[in-house]
Amino acid sequence: MSSFNEIAGVPSTGNRMLLTDILRHEWGFKGFVVSDWTSIPEMREHGIVANDEEAGILAVNAGTDMDMVGGVYLRFLPTLVRQGKVSEKTVDEAVRRVLRIKFQLGLFENPYRYCNAEKERTLIYNTANRTAAREMARRSIVLLKNGKNVLPLKKDVRSIALIGPLADDRANPLGPWAQVGRPSDVVTVLEGIKSAAAPSCKITYVRGCEVIDSLPQKDFTKAIAAAKGADVVVMVLGESLNMSGEAASRSNLDLPGCQEGLLKAVCAIGKPVVLVLMNGRPLTIPWAQDNCDAIVESWFLGVQSGNAIADVLFGDYNPSGKLPVSFPRFVGQLPVYYNSKSTGRPGSVSNHYSSKYIDASNTPLYPFGYGLSYTTFSYKDLALSSKKIATDGTVTLAVNVTNSGNRDGEEVVQLYIRDEVGSVTRPVKELRGFKKVALKAGETKKVEFALEPNDLAMYNREMKWVVEPGSFKVFVGTNSAENLADEFEVIQK
Repeated sequence: MSSFNEIAGVPSTGNRMLLTDILRHEWGFKGFVVSDWTSIPEMREHGIVANDEEAGILAVNAGTDMDMVGGVYLRFLPTLVRQGKVSEKTVDEAVRRVLRIKFQLGLFENPYRYCNAEKERTLIYNTANRTAAREMARRSIVLLKNGKNVLPLKKDVRSIALIGPLADDRANPLGPWAQVGRPSDVVTVLEGIKSAAAPSCKITYVRGCEVIDSLPQKDFTKAIAAAKGADVVVMVLGESLNMSGEAASRSNLDLPGCQEGLLKAVCAIGKPVVLVLMNGRPLTIPWAQDNCDAIVESWFLGVQSGNAIADVLFGDYNPSGKLPVSFPRFVGQLPVYYNSKSTGRPGSVSNHYSSKYIDASNTPLYPFGYGLSYTTFSYKDLALSSKKIATDGTVTLAVNVTNSGNRDGEEVVQLYIRDEVGSVTRPVKELRGFKKVALKAGETKKVEFALEPNDLAMYNREMKWVVEPGSFKVFVGTNSAENLADEFEVIQK
C-alpha cells in the first residue's frame, strides 16, 4: 500500500522512484501496489495535481495498480487510455499484477474459498479463541510500579473501591480500528474483578468522571467516599479508543480531562491506590509515579480486558510484559527514544552548554524495554566467546539470569549493542535480541545470544550494507537502561 506522506516533494501514491525504480526494479517486488484510502484524489490537496484526472495519470504511471475507494481509475482510465495520456501497456501490467496475486491465492478456482459461514459460526469467539485472547492480553500488560508490594491483591481482601471512567466500559477496551469487534463481548474490569475476588469481598464502583469532562472543576464526593470505605482502591484511567491511532494526535500526553484531578483527590485519602492505565500511547504521568502505590499499563486489550487485568491484579498471572516504547516525563521531552544519536555535547550537569533540559532530567520516566514482575531477577557473569572477531564472524554472549525472588516468573532478557565509531554516526544503543525465559523461584539459567554480521552491519556513506572494523559495546539486561556491559573488537578479515 502506498502511504499518504510525501518524499522529496512527491506523494508516495504518485512517486515512480519509490514504487517502480526502488520497489520493483531494485528490490524485486512481485506483488501489486494499492493506494491508501482515497490517496489518489487526495494528491490534489498536496498541490501536485490540479484535478482527479491528473491524479490518475500520475498514480498509474508511478506504479499504483489499484485505486482504493477513490474511484479515479474507474471514472477516468478508459478515457485517458483513448486520449493517449496513459498507455494501454501500463494498464495491462497493473491488471496483470492484481490478477497474478488472485491466481496465487486460488481465487480463480474458488472466489469464495476464504468465506465459510460454518467456520465463522464455530470459530469466532469460541472458547479456545477467548482463552487465547485472555492469554495474549495478560502477556501484554506491563507492571510499571509496585511500591510496598501492594500487588498482587489478596483474594480475600475485604473491600475494593473501583473508580474511574474506564472501569466498567465495554467499548474503549477494543481500541482504535477494532472493526467488527463487539462491545457486547467485552469483559469489563469491574466484571473481571468480581470474578477474581472472593465472594465476601465488597466491591464499590464509582465512575468518578468522564474520560474528558468539559467542566474544569468536578465533584468527586462519591469517589472519595468509596475510597474512604475500602481497604484498597483500584483506579482505571486513560484514553478513549478514538484518542489514539490514525488521525488522533494529541498535543498533551497527560491524563485527559479531570482524571488526574480525580486521581489526586482519591490518593489524598491515604488508602493504597493501584492505577490501571488504559491507553494507546505513552502518557506523561510523573505525579502518578510519585504518588500511586502501584501502576499497571494495560493498553487496549480487547474482549478479555477485564479478566486479563484481574489475573494480574490478583496474581493469577505474574506480569512479564516490557515497554515497546519509552515513556517521557513531560510532553516537551519528546523525542525520548532509546536508540537516539549522540551529539557533540552530550548532556552534562557540569557543562551548561550541553544537550540537556535545564528543568528536567534527560532520562525517560520509564525506558524502552522496562517492565516489573512480582518477583525479582538478577544478572551476572556476562561472558563473550571472543574479544576479537572478523567482519564476517560471529560472537556468542552468555549471561546467568537468576530469579532472586520467592515467586516463579518470566523475564525478557534483552541484548543491545553500540558501534563506538562508525563512518556515519551510530545510535547510542540498538536492540539486537531478546529472549523470554521462565524461572522458578531461586532458579538460575544461562541465556545465550549470537551476534552475527547482519547484527553489526550498517549503511555507510555510499549506502552499502557493511560491517566496519572497530570497537563494539554490548549490553545485556532487564531493559535498555539497566544492564551488564562488555565489549569486543571487529577486525578486518
